[in-house]
Amino acid sequence: MKNREVDQTITDALALPRLVRLSENLFAASFVLMKLLPARFILDRARDAALIGRGSTIIETTSGTFGLALAMISALRGYNLILVSDPAIDDALKRRLEDLGCRVEIVREPAPVGGYQRARLNRMAELQAEFPDHFWPSQYDNPHNPGAYAPLAELLLEAIGHIDVLVGTVGSGGSMCGTGEYLRTVHPDLKLFGVDTPGSVLFGQPDRKRMLRGLGNSLMPQNLDHSVFDEVHWVAAAEAFRATRLLHQRHALFQGGTSGAAYMVGDWCARRNPDEKVVLILPDEGYRYQDTIYDDEWLHSQDLWLPDPPREPHLVDHPHEAGDRWTRLQWERRSYEQVIGGSFIPAQQSSSFLAGSPSAGD
Repeated sequence: MKNREVDQTITDALALPRLVRLSENLFAASFVLMKLLPARFILDRARDAALIGRGSTIIETTSGTFGLALAMISALRGYNLILVSDPAIDDALKRRLEDLGCRVEIVREPAPVGGYQRARLNRMAELQAEFPDHFWPSQYDNPHNPGAYAPLAELLLEAIGHIDVLVGTVGSGGSMCGTGEYLRTVHPDLKLFGVDTPGSVLFGQPDRKRMLRGLGNSLMPQNLDHSVFDEVHWVAAAEAFRATRLLHQRHALFQGGTSGAAYMVGDWCARRNPDEKVVLILPDEGYRYQDTIYDDEWLHSQDLWLPDPPREPHLVDHPHEAGDRWTRLQWERRSYEQVIGGSFIPAQQSSSFLAGSPSAGD
């Protein structure tokens, strides 16, 4: 047998998901690390524009997998990476980031408005002044974030064909807005179901502490286009963690809590609409959560143990009616202003331009 030439890096090899059929009409795009797609695409465009090269300094704020994706690419390409995070970052991830050569800065106190995310942006502004020639990927506002998901849309179209509903969690807005917009160029009737969590400002709830990480936000990202969504679901931490375990027990898919939240909504949607093809986006694997989500003792200690998740969401007419349980709102492709009323408050945005960084985006 002739040997095939292999020239992929690990970030190339892991960029696209495995496609898994969960039921007759339910499919999962199961990622090892979804954030490799936007991280690689953003850094590629910066490299092509001669904004970065070997030895360049990259500064970003993150407490999760976007930082890991940046660290992997930076280690392979010789970039100096500084990440600003907060106490929510788990020790195992922090050690992995540092082993890849990343400098991790931890912000210890939240800002009065905007919480830890605003405090992280404030610390990042100080670092940007210290390293004036840095590059800021700015995942929340860089249009190359949603632009990175064309390969995922192409993969889904080739493998599944017509898709009726796309379900995924929303944090920066990149994956759902980008994938959905690409898919709608072929299937304009595609419905997008966004999954958020109580206490996130993304779809009109007041900001407060959230136990479920990896989705939601305390600031409004520019990459979030509210008008692409047909429905919005808010899933609480205990519900998402139980659904994560059920995803593993039923389908042997070992994923994180954001994947569990998406699975909860997607499974309900597929059962409710048996004649429609439903696709879930599952962002990352479960290895970071073996001592938390996959540990019954930890779940009990945090009062997050849920024997059985609800089988369907509570329907509301306004985000302010959503409580601490699984809730859905028929968003109907409206703007934020049309649903909530009023207008955005600039202080709530994570805009690169508000922060005044000339190297934000590219």
